[in-house]
Amino acid sequence: MHAKTLAAALLIAAPLGLVAACASTVEEAQLTMNRAPVGAGGQAVLVNAEGAQIGRVELRQGATGLLIKVEASGLTPGWHGIHIHATGTCEAPFTSSGAHINHAEPKAPHGLLNPNGPDDGDLPNIYAGADGKVNAELFTTRARISAEGPGQWLWDQDGSAVIIHANADDHSTQPIGGAGDRVACAALSAS
Repeated sequence: MHAKTLAAALLIAAPLGLVAACASTVEEAQLTMNRAPVGAGGQAVLVNAEGAQIGRVELRQGATGLLIKVEASGLTPGWHGIHIHATGTCEAPFTSSGAHINHAEPKAPHGLLNPNGPDDGDLPNIYAGADGKVNAELFTTRARISAEGPGQWLWDQDGSAVIIHANADDHSTQPIGGAGDRVACAALSAS
């Protein structure tokens, strides 16, 4: 190997080696540098207003955003708004989850179709079939479970929540697009 190439390789490898030396495995080294690397995930139980488990939410970190898989049952057939909220608590009527995750800009306007939006918690609607079941995948660049990268960090000190609403979100009306009551909640946290 050429001397300059070897020197460059050592400069790149040395810091990584120091991190790996502090951790017992390469996987732990990755987690030390970034708490949820690309491909990492998590899941949370989805509950209704009576506290019954009606499904789950799975999170998967991508290189440019977060993939959110939603499986639910017992919903009213039709379209439902779904948003990411700022606090990871699910006490009915789920107002304990607070507003949307706009840590950087709390006054950001709501709506995927709003010319001044969207806010960081906005997501596309989900559809419950005639049997009240939902199986959907959503993607957002405005949220993340990795410690660094684009979007709002969902696993901060008080966690976050995914909320399903009673009605469809029109993606422009303030404050929540006419989505109505909060009918289901999944508390998200790293622990």
